[in-house]
Amino acid sequence: MLKTIFRALNYRNYRLFFFGQGISLIGTWMQQIAMSWLVYRLTGSALILGIVGFASQIPAFIFTPFAGVLVDRWDRHTILLLAQILSMIQAFMLAILIFTHTIAVWHIIVMGIFLGAINSFDIPARQSFVIDMVEKKEALGNAIALNSMMFNLARLIGPSIAGILIALAGEGICFLLNGISFLAVIACLLAMKLKVKEKTVHHKNILHGLREGFNYTFGFAPIRLILMLLGVSSLLGTSYAVLMPVFAKDVLHGGPKTLGFLMAAAGAGALIGTLYLASRKVILRLSNIIPVASVIFSIGIIAFSFSKTLIASVIILVIIGFGFMVQMASSNTVLQTIVDDDKRGRVMSFYSLAFMGMTPVGSLIAGYLANKIGTPNTLMISGMCCTLASLVFAAKIPILKNMVHPIYERMGVAPEIAKGINAAAGLTVPPED
Repeated sequence: MLKTIFRALNYRNYRLFFFGQGISLIGTWMQQIAMSWLVYRLTGSALILGIVGFASQIPAFIFTPFAGVLVDRWDRHTILLLAQILSMIQAFMLAILIFTHTIAVWHIIVMGIFLGAINSFDIPARQSFVIDMVEKKEALGNAIALNSMMFNLARLIGPSIAGILIALAGEGICFLLNGISFLAVIACLLAMKLKVKEKTVHHKNILHGLREGFNYTFGFAPIRLILMLLGVSSLLGTSYAVLMPVFAKDVLHGGPKTLGFLMAAAGAGALIGTLYLASRKVILRLSNIIPVASVIFSIGIIAFSFSKTLIASVIILVIIGFGFMVQMASSNTVLQTIVDDDKRGRVMSFYSLAFMGMTPVGSLIAGYLANKIGTPNTLMISGMCCTLASLVFAAKIPILKNMVHPIYERMGVAPEIAKGINAAAGLTVPPED
């Protein structure tokens, strides 16, 4: 079982990335918790929380599609390395502002915009770089699941540590430790031995490349439907995370430790989801798994809106984390296995846009509605809208049955993956000669 779950770690480069990035992500989650708690402590406003979330994520909405074009043209390893260095500088700058007692909300907003711009390049480069580390597409699904596992282990550990450190020493220590944690992933990226790839010479301008990527991405119904469902989930569903400080303080009457426990619970559920996906040898019935996972996520949000106790909230957040992670990772796996490599960066930039680019708008909507109708009502409405989107996607599954098979035949994807995908679509794979 363990060999099946961790089989992508057989690749040295991926192994380096997994452990280096895992350490760095713990620091990233510590900073995220410290950031939201700091903003709410300084302002006491759910609306300001939404504005800060918007500011930190709106660059992804603006720049990610253009970044995807450049990821297809430039070296992905170099982009990742520069992104980690710049992110480290951002964390250290915020730590200095806090320790010198000069921090203000506008500093947080500006630094958030800076980090959001970095992530616009980092995320599509990171998603596209997976295939360069594992080399074979049959290991791609497992590597993506392990990426999600790494992310959610950090999501489980980071908030718990942050909650304790904030209570003992304040928010500044979380930013400092996050800056230090980037050294691990930088060192691992430098230690990689990668095959030199010949890049296609591009004479066309960026706008032409963007249009080409857009037509490729949204011209194929399965990709379009997956991205639309993920976009709705990110726009409305993930608002629960933005409002978590309000829920922890005003609904559950807790402090930073309560916030840490809540975020860790969602991380635990997501971790369970990644273990489930990583244990699968083939991608089986994925077209059915995506809407089911989305419904679990959506109903979880509705249930969370009615929760009044910490124990119930923690249990529900485990369910929420499981549902969203299975939906997100399954969507990622399908996209990564069917996309042409020369357009991978652009497709993954639209995936990043659906996954993260919708979140800033959702943060503003959530912050505004929470001020007007309260946090519980806001979450209930969000969950209902996500449930509706999931049902619409499920009704479109027959379209996938007729369109997935030809793309796999054309690309010559590994038989075990093709069998899994086509079984998901209700198709049969012709026997090999």
